[in-house]
Amino acid sequence: MNTRQQRDAVRPRVRGTERSVARRAELIAIGRKLFADTSYDALSMDDIAQQAHVAKGLIYYYFQSKRGYYLAIVEDSVADLVTFAGGGRELAAVDRVQRTIDGLLRYAEHNHAAYRTIVSGGVGFDTEVHAIRDGVREAIVATIAEGAYGRATIAPLARIGLLTWVCGVEGAILDWIDRPELSRETMRELLVKTLGGALRAIEELDPSYPAPAPARRGH
Repeated sequence: MNTRQQRDAVRPRVRGTERSVARRAELIAIGRKLFADTSYDALSMDDIAQQAHVAKGLIYYYFQSKRGYYLAIVEDSVADLVTFAGGGRELAAVDRVQRTIDGLLRYAEHNHAAYRTIVSGGVGFDTEVHAIRDGVREAIVATIAEGAYGRATIAPLARIGLLTWVCGVEGAILDWIDRPELSRETMRELLVKTLGGALRAIEELDPSYPAPAPARRGH
């Protein structure tokens, strides 16, 4: 049984009471901070239990293993970020793009540790963690594509163009939350303008993907 199957197997058990659901969520919230600030390999289960002020067996009960715990933390953070950034479907296309960028900034601003965990993978190299992170990138690309082009499924050139922008945004936001020298509003406008540049570059190489008119004006 792989880690995901193990987590699925345990979920019905922990959903039995509101208390157990709340306890699991509390452990995940604690884990977000622990794994964002400390190497995965540097934290033993004893360390985690001590810092979380719980018995080690409780973590095994809910998550089966340290890796299961870590993946649950990353997946929970991802769900929050995608929901936060991808909302506003009722808005006009250009407004939705701006809301998505503002949502990313607001999430990172108020959830430093969780954002670092998602973007940097937190620790070492783990194929499943990186797959989760890549899923977030694709979700954001799809959200931007829907706002810019009215559809989430786009040609490879357009997808790579938007993905390049998303990866650059990740690094910029990581630097911003460490050194918040610019306001969120200034950061949003800067990222909107760089997105406009990416959209114009995509249009130049593939005219079937025209940049939205406001992006041409730099707004």
